[in-house]
Amino acid sequence: MPNIEDHIRKAFEEGKFNDLPGKGKPLKLDENPLVDPEWQMAYHVLQSSGYSLPWIETRREILEDLEKAKAGLLRTFNWRQAELTGKTPGPLIEEEWARAQESFRSQVADLNKRIFNYNLDIPSAQFALAPVDVEKALEFICQ
Repeated sequence: MPNIEDHIRKAFEEGKFNDLPGKGKPLKLDENPLVDPEWQMAYHVLQSSGYSLPWIETRREILEDLEKAKAGLLRTFNWRQAELTGKTPGPLIEEEWARAQESFRSQVADLNKRIFNYNLDIPSAQFALAPVDVEKALEFICQ
């Protein structure tokens, strides 16, 4: 028995999704099912004014800071790779690389604390963030 993805792919190829109402228009996701209906209007006014819920802002900040930390480490890794073929002495390069890794580990430790606190504030477990595994992140960046 084919799985649901095969059915969807076949229907898509046959053009069965071409005439759906609202095609090409943005989804209207104004109503948040987690918000008390009595507060829905207040949240709508705040959202249309550029405000969002504190836990959503915290999540955005955590993810941005994680990307910055990864980008900084990647920048140092790329520099190290370029310098290893050059005339800079190897021990100096490795000292800088070790400093960058230690800085990354420290940043991730701080981020993991923020993730822990964030996970305590979210309204549902479906919004939880997993702690960052430093070793996996280093492995991924150093490939």
